[in-house]
Amino acid sequence: MLAWTRLLTPVFSLLMLAGTSAGQDAPNIARGLITHQDLFNATMREGVACYRIPALATAPDGSLVAAMDERVGSCDDLGTNKDINIVARRSTDDGMTWSAIETVVDYDHGISASDPSMIVDRKTGEILLFYNYMDHNAEHGIYYLHVTRSRDNGVSWTKAEDITSQITRPGWRRDFAFITSGNGIQTRSGTLLHTLVNLDKGLHVFGRADDAKTWFLVEAPLKPGDESRVVELADGAWMVNSRVKGKGMRYVHTSADRGKTWRTAPEPALPDPACNASLIRCTSVADGYNKNRLLFSNANSRKARRNMTVRVSYDEGTSWTDGKTIYAGEAAYSSLTMLRNGDIGLLFEKNDYRENVFVRFSIEWLTDGKDRYEAPQPR
Repeated sequence: MLAWTRLLTPVFSLLMLAGTSAGQDAPNIARGLITHQDLFNATMREGVACYRIPALATAPDGSLVAAMDERVGSCDDLGTNKDINIVARRSTDDGMTWSAIETVVDYDHGISASDPSMIVDRKTGEILLFYNYMDHNAEHGIYYLHVTRSRDNGVSWTKAEDITSQITRPGWRRDFAFITSGNGIQTRSGTLLHTLVNLDKGLHVFGRADDAKTWFLVEAPLKPGDESRVVELADGAWMVNSRVKGKGMRYVHTSADRGKTWRTAPEPALPDPACNASLIRCTSVADGYNKNRLLFSNANSRKARRNMTVRVSYDEGTSWTDGKTIYAGEAAYSSLTMLRNGDIGLLFEKNDYRENVFVRFSIEWLTDGKDRYEAPQPR
């Protein structure tokens, strides 16, 4: 049975301060983090093989929502795993304490939900949580694309809507097509944007216009491309930053005409082992901040999933800082969010998916004092 449950009132969880973890792990963890906590690991619930695929968002009221795959029985992906649930934890104090793990989506055995991602709609106050769905019993190998909503800052979630027919094409039915995990965005005009991967036909942007009731698919495929993040640039252009197999670096696609045409280029400044990353808008001059800033996190290595690093761009992705290593050991998928006070939150897979760690830090710490967050000025 599909269960849509309410998250419990936040309770205190163990705070593991940076540099104090036990064993050989400690030297690899950046010092000076405001907090460093393992939010999801397989010891927290009986029968769970692993937690994977982080999605982190800041709700309209400032609370944090962290969602993950709960993979039961095995750590396999959706295509071969008959028991994956979507679970979440919430924090109402900027990530210092968290609620217990609560189930958001749980189908009968043989039906799985995977790869959570979120968009916060500033105009409606909703959080949209997307996931990929497969009924192994009835339609093994067929991917469906769902979205559920929270109207109370992640406390409860609606029954899911199937949007597969809106953002795919009839000829895709048996394709390996899925929504990228992590997060999408809302543009300044109110349009919601996200990315959809069809491993046979290419990467696509999809979205929903402000006040529209249906979703659209941008027809032009982006190649090369796989799991990707989209961001709106200061001039209104769209930029998609993508993992690409076998290249050892990210690829960037930009469009100045809302996806009608694209310019594609490799990004050698962002080494990458073909792993999902995170890209978000940190601040914008248009919103009254003193600088435009983008943030990017990934496993900063050409071949290995390790060395979780966060970088800043002050020129809309044209160049990036060298960044700062958050964790030097094994690390994979990540998800960034901005906290209400201007700090940065990051949730990432650590140590071969055995842990999923939330860290919080400031712009000042990230840049070794070269930059500092300043609240926006009224415009």
